[in-house]
Amino acid sequence: MDSMMDVSEVSSSNALVQEAVDVAPINRVSTHSHLKGLGIDSVTHEPTDTSGGFIGQQSARYAASVVCDLIKEKRFAGKAVLLAGPSGTGKTAVAYAMTLELGNHIPFNSMSASEVYSTEIKRTECLMENFRKSISIQLKERKKVYEGEITMITPVEMETPVHSFGKSISHVNITLKTTKAQKTLKLDASIYDQILKIKASVGDVVYIEANSGNIKRLGRCDLYSGQFDLEAEEYVPLPNGDVLKEKDVVQYVTLHDLDMANAKPQGKSGDMMNLLKQIVKPKATEITDRLREEVDKTVDQYVRDGIAEVIPGVLFIDEAHMLDTECCSFLHRVLESNKCPVVVLATNRGRVKMDNPDDPGFHGLPRDLLDRLIIISTELNTPDEVYNIVKVRAIVEGVQLDESALAEIASISVNSSLRYVLGLITPGQILAEVAGRSTVLGEDIKQASTLFIDYKMCKQKYVTDTAAAAAKTRN
Repeated sequence: MDSMMDVSEVSSSNALVQEAVDVAPINRVSTHSHLKGLGIDSVTHEPTDTSGGFIGQQSARYAASVVCDLIKEKRFAGKAVLLAGPSGTGKTAVAYAMTLELGNHIPFNSMSASEVYSTEIKRTECLMENFRKSISIQLKERKKVYEGEITMITPVEMETPVHSFGKSISHVNITLKTTKAQKTLKLDASIYDQILKIKASVGDVVYIEANSGNIKRLGRCDLYSGQFDLEAEEYVPLPNGDVLKEKDVVQYVTLHDLDMANAKPQGKSGDMMNLLKQIVKPKATEITDRLREEVDKTVDQYVRDGIAEVIPGVLFIDEAHMLDTECCSFLHRVLESNKCPVVVLATNRGRVKMDNPDDPGFHGLPRDLLDRLIIISTELNTPDEVYNIVKVRAIVEGVQLDESALAEIASISVNSSLRYVLGLITPGQILAEVAGRSTVLGEDIKQASTLFIDYKMCKQKYVTDTAAAAAKTRN
C-alpha cells in the first residue's frame, strides 16, 4: 500500500477546501455560533455570563472546565463524560464549548446513538468511523511557493473554440513583489478562478504553491494600513527574500479521511468490473482492521519523523441511552486504546429498564460503563437566564427585540422550553415587518406563540378536545 501517496492526496484535497472556508466563510447563524468557550474567568476560575457567550449552567460549565484541565494535563485516559439533564438544557452546547476550550483546530464530531441502527454497516463499525472522524492529523509539509504582494493581475482572453462568439480566459499574468525581488508569473485559468473566489486584488499578500497551484490570501499589505480611521482588514508585512521560496504548510486531515483514501480502488488493470459494480450499486463499505492498522503505522512513522502530530478531538454522542450492550462493550475497548478522542455522552433519561434485571439502568447505560463516566448534571434555565440568552441570540441573528418582547419570551419560557422560545424570534420578526416595524414588540411574540404552539399546548388541546368529544357523545 502506497501510504505516502494516499496521505498527500487527502491533504491536498483538504487544502483546497480549507482555502475556501478560510477566505470566504459562510456567515450562517447556527445554534451555537455565539459560543466562544465555557466562559470561565481566567483569574477567579469561576464561570461568568459576561464572556464566552455561555449563559447559565454554572455548575456544569465549572465541572466541564475541570475536565478540560485534566485532558490538557493528559490525565483523562480511559474515561468519558456523561451529560445528564432535561432536553434543551445545553448539553450539546457544553460539549461544543469544551472543544473550544481545548484549543484551535480541535475537531468536534456529533452523532446520535440512533444512527448506529440506520446504517448499512455494523453498529460497531459506525461507532469506529465516528471515533476516527474525531481524531485530526496535523501534517507539516515543506513546499515550494511563490509569495509576495500582488502588484498586477492581468487576465488574458482568447476566442472560445466551441463557437464564434464570446471569449474565455486563456491564462492570467500576475506580478508578485517582495522586499528583495519581483517576479511575473503566467498562471493557468483555473488558478484565476481561485483568485476570483478568494477576492484577491492588487495590494494583497498571497502565496501560490508551485506544484499544485493552490493560492491563499494572507492579508492586506501593511503599506496600505492607516488609510481609514476604522479598518476591518488584517494587515501583514511585505514578505522578505525571493519570490520563490520554501515554506512550511500546515494542513489537517482526520484518520477517517486517510482510511477512506486508502480504501478507494487504485484503478489497476483487471479491476474494471469491480469499479462498475461499485458505480451501479453504491453502498457503504466497511473498512477492515488491517487497513486501519496500516494507516496507523504510517501516521506513527510521520509522528516519529516530526512530519505529523495527532490531535484528539471531541466525539459527542447524543441519546446515549439508545446504545445496546454490544455498543457499550465496544466503547469499553476503544476508550482504552492509544488513539481515542474525548468522548462526551448525553442523555435526558433518568432510569431505563435494562436487559439485565439486576442492573438498575440509571441513565439507560449499564453499570460497568457508568463506572468509567464522569457524570455532569444540567438544570433547566431560569426566566432571567432565558431573558439573557434570547438577548444574545437576537444580537447574533440581527433581530431588534424590544424589552417587552424579551419579557414576554421570559414569561412564556416558564411553561415551555428554551428551544421553543428561541424559535419564536424569527416569526416575531416577520410579524413585526408585516406591521411595518423594524423592532419586535411583546405583542408580536405573543401572536407568534398562538400561531406556533409547543408540545405542552398540544397536549392541553388534545385533553380539552377529548373531553369535549366525550361530553358531546354522552349528550
